[in-house]
Amino acid sequence: MVAFLKSIDSRTWKVVLKGWEHPRIKDADGADTEELKPEEDWTPAEDIAAIGNSKALNALFNGVDQHMFKL
Repeated sequence: MVAFLKSIDSRTWKVVLKGWEHPRIKDADGADTEELKPEEDWTPAEDIAAIGNSKALNALFNGVDQHMFKL
């Protein structure tokens, strides 16, 4: 599975290693708030990371047998 995820692209593998969190709105001091940032306000870097996350999830959900989810 590692080789397959790496073959998709490097962003996909990096998301698996580092994880991904939905971007959040920042307060006046630059700290993250609890409010999720709307997708239309994402930076190009946030958008690229989200695409990598979507590719990884797609590969994992389609690469694992349905019966494994029940375990």
